Parts: sequence; C-alpha cells; structure tokens
Amino acid sequence: MTEAFDSVAALPGDAMALLAAAARDDFQLGAAWFRTVAAHARPDGARPTFLLHRQDGRAAALLPLWRGARAAGMTSPYTCIFRPLLAEGADAARAGHAFGAACRGGGPLRLDALDPDWPCLPALLAGFRRAGMAALRFDHFGNWAVDIGGLDWAAYLAGRPGELRETIRRRLARAARDTSVTFAVIDDGPDLAAGIAAYEDVYARSWKDAEPFPDFTAAIMRAAADAGVLRLGLLRQGGVPVAAQYWSVTGATARVEKLAHDEGAKQLSPGTVLTARMIGHLIARGGVETLDFGRGDDGYKAGWTGQRRARIGVLLCPPWHPAGMAAIGRHLAGRLRKRVGSGGSDG
Repeated sequence: MTEAFDSVAALPGDAMALLAAAARDDFQLGAAWFRTVAAHARPDGARPTFLLHRQDGRAAALLPLWRGARAAGMTSPYTCIFRPLLAEGADAARAGHAFGAACRGGGPLRLDALDPDWPCLPALLAGFRRAGMAALRFDHFGNWAVDIGGLDWAAYLAGRPGELRETIRRRLARAARDTSVTFAVIDDGPDLAAGIAAYEDVYARSWKDAEPFPDFTAAIMRAAADAGVLRLGLLRQGGVPVAAQYWSVTGATARVEKLAHDEGAKQLSPGTVLTARMIGHLIARGGVETLDFGRGDDGYKAGWTGQRRARIGVLLCPPWHPAGMAAIGRHLAGRLRKRVGSGGSDG
C-alpha cells in the first residue's frame, strides 16, 4: 500500500517517526530539512509529494519527491545526502517495487545525492526494476570527509599535509597577534538573528555567486538551531564580520553546510583561520568523530580531510514511456561518447 501526502505537516505519526529516526543520523534526512527545502528551495513548477509505503500495516518507507513537469527526489543545491527513509527491518525491495509502481506512469524519476555504499540501495533498485523501471546510474558529486575519533587538535593538525599545516600555524599566529580579531560560535538564543545577518553580510561581500534560493540559508539555520544541531561560526576583525560558516552536528558527524569570507580581508586569510578555529572548537566540545565538508570537489577540501566519498544519482525510467525511452537513449549515447573519448574498447 502506498499513500501520497503533499507536505510534512500532512504526514501521519508513524511516517513522522521515520523522519525523526533519520534525523538522528543526519539533519538533512529529517522533517525540519524537508520542510524548509519545500518552503524555500522549491524548483519552478514543482510541488512536494511524500510517498508513504506500508508493509503489514506499518510505515515502512518514505520517499520525499518533487512532482511536476519532472519527477525527482526532494533534493536541492544544498543537499549533501538523500535517500528513501526505511524503517528498521523493512523490506527495501518491496519498498522499491511499491515506489516504482506508483511512479512509473509519470515518466523518468531522478534520485540523486545518493551514497552508493548505502546497504539498502541494491535491493531498493532491484524493486524498482521489478516494477518495470530501468535504473541508470550516474556520477553526481564528491563529498570530502575525515575521521577524527579520539584525536585532539594537535593530532588532527599533524595529519594534514605539510603545506596546509604550516599555513594554518602561521595564519592562526597572525590572527592571535591582532587583538581586534574575535571568534564566536552561535548555537541558538538571542544572538542567532544577529549571527544570521552577519553571515549574510559576509556572503554578500564574498566571491560567491548569489544564492539560487535567497531565503533558504536563514530559514535552514533557524531550523537547525531549533533542532539543536546548528554551529554558526563567525570571525570578526575590528567588529566587522569577515568570515562565516555554519555547520550541522548530528550523530557523531559535523558537516559544514556553507561558508564564505570577505575577499577584502585576505591579509588575514579569514577563511583558513575560521575553518581552523571551528574544527578546534568542534574537537574540544567532544562527540564528533567525522568532519564532513559537504557537497562538491572544491580544491581546498582535500587538505582539510583526505577522503573522497562518491555521491551518485540514479535515473529510473519506464522503457515504454516516451520520456523514459528518450532518457535511456540519451544515457546510452552519453556513455558511448565517454567511452570513445577515453579511447576505451571492449577488448
């Protein structure tokens, strides 16, 4: 049995329990995240839909989707991880079959930001195939991380490449000599509104392009604060914010969700200083075993972490549907071009 709901608020209690359990592992898999994405990062023409699959009368799996001209998982430019939410002991293949049966009439379904090592993924995709949908995998983005369990700041720093280690040492020493440089971390409380405003001020003066969804950042920081997982770091020089970054801390993982610094303050290297101070703060506070540098393969991330984890997408296509046939054709043509371009052959 599969039911469809148009908002987080409309979900029954047992479906909310799936979201609550997922949020304990990762903030981006919980109700607060999907509620904020639906309200502040919705693609043009898309509408939120939550497919709930029941097994033996209980909520077994929940699939947050965008529906409209195209169907896709409810991801956004800010999403670092996504997956259907499964109850403990749920049959992933049955869930995939149920979701496939519910979606196949609407053409291709794109799921992305998936962890290819998620243990339930093979069975889930087998279920979609059993429902008559071809599953076409593609690379999506890289995610850089490092394990820090049991390490103090000195041990973490010792594990960084020599050039970065020396840069951090020199930049922190320079910042320490400037008495006008201050560092603060905001979790919640009366300083939150001012902290969000400081972040947005820094972002406006940074090198980064304007956000595709301007209201999302403030909304997600408020949601993260309400959930108790926000760590908003601010570096000021002479009372003016020159670097800002916000992290979420769920389970034993701290993820930097977004960061920016003022290019006009580059003498201070504010981005390096703030990242170092934030990592030192997270280690000292305790409980964090993994640092996650979020979405993308930006060059600086390898030095701070060292381990690249792949995130993939899967295009689920009903072969008899015109849009499904076209998507399969494009996918196969792209693979052929890639193979020819790399000089590969079947041997």
